[in-house]
Amino acid sequence: MANKDEIKKDGKELPVVENLIKLAEDYGVDDNPLFTTTLERYITQIKTLEDLKKVIKDSDAIVTKEYVKGRENYYVHPAIQQYDRTTDSANKSVATLMKIIKSLDSDSSKNKDEDVLAELMDDDIDVSK
Repeated sequence: MANKDEIKKDGKELPVVENLIKLAEDYGVDDNPLFTTTLERYITQIKTLEDLKKVIKDSDAIVTKEYVKGRENYYVHPAIQQYDRTTDSANKSVATLMKIIKSLDSDSSKNKDEDVLAELMDDDIDVSK
């Protein structure tokens, strides 16, 4: 797990990450391990999306594959499908970050970290995928 300074450095060029960090600092949860690991995952997802955007921009939306007897089959570029999946994951990560910030507000929920963690784990988060 990266520390807070490393995460800030990684997310420095991402305005949404800077805003999330500032919000977490305002609520006093910026040092929380649940927040930092989720933020680290979100930064990775955003960087992956940027790379996928470049691939999609430089490629055709439809790709072909040859199978039996040289026939071509047409498919949507795999990067487009991966972009959609990664976008969905990033949206879930940012929603989780907002729940963490709201739920672990240091002024309103001192000594409730374990209860909140259990609640977050019960909230529509399927880690089996």
